[in-house]
Amino acid sequence: MTAPFDGRLLAGVGVLSAVIESGNFARAAEVLALSASGVSRAIARLESRVGIRLLERTTRSMTLTEEGRRFFEEVSPHLQAIEDAAGNAAGAVGAVRGRLRVDVDPFLAQVFLARRLGDLISRYPELSLDLTTREHIGDLVADGIDVGLRFGEPSGSSAIARKLLETKILTVAAPGLLKRLGRPKHPKDLVTYPCLHFRDPASGRPFDWEFHRRREIVRVATKSRLLLSDVGTILTATLAGAGIAQVMALSIRDEIRRGKLVDLFPDWPDERFPLYALYPSRLQPSAKVRAFIDFALEAVK
Repeated sequence: MTAPFDGRLLAGVGVLSAVIESGNFARAAEVLALSASGVSRAIARLESRVGIRLLERTTRSMTLTEEGRRFFEEVSPHLQAIEDAAGNAAGAVGAVRGRLRVDVDPFLAQVFLARRLGDLISRYPELSLDLTTREHIGDLVADGIDVGLRFGEPSGSSAIARKLLETKILTVAAPGLLKRLGRPKHPKDLVTYPCLHFRDPASGRPFDWEFHRRREIVRVATKSRLLLSDVGTILTATLAGAGIAQVMALSIRDEIRRGKLVDLFPDWPDERFPLYALYPSRLQPSAKVRAFIDFALEAVK
């Protein structure tokens, strides 16, 4: 026999979600129109009901316990499903509305998305966007993020990854540098040229330089006294003639077209770098998440 539905359990999970999204009990209380003590009691009842400690609380911080994180990863998709079902019942099938929390690579946000965010909001009047930019993507569930966008292969996280596109990796230099030093004829010639290295945000080490042509791969141990962590800085330094850099093709289309940068090895065209969407749930993304991904793809293509 099926146990009767416990509405208090669902209410407690809703309070937990508000605490995670808001970051503390006081802000969650404001959102829920409750007192802070009421929020605390609701969490305590939920912890008693499920038999585990969900949150670690100090006077200055609040974080999910490991058990709490796993619990919320399992139940949060069902909260979204309930929200979607409520929208469908109200005749809003596929409606793009509500608050959307996005975590985006800073370079992607600054170069491609920022100037078009107004278009997104105009397109969807019922959508409210909360966009965070940071080098490292955190715990999507604990941070209350609906979708993350990141370049590069996903690290060992519990997020569900969907590849959106791949862009070529080009090796480029400013015409002034080539006039001064000459143009390298083969990737291996780069060992004698000044190169700008980009630090892998995950490992803190420089990305290795590789050149791909069909099944052939050449690895070159380039040397540099410049190790940079910001793509925008690398592009500016490359344009100024500070050195040769490897960058994503989609980020320098205008510079290549205008002749401000030169693609040194167009006969080595097969190295690719991916852009992924990361979700906290295996369930089908909501309409607002799908709309944001479509918007991001429009912006980078």
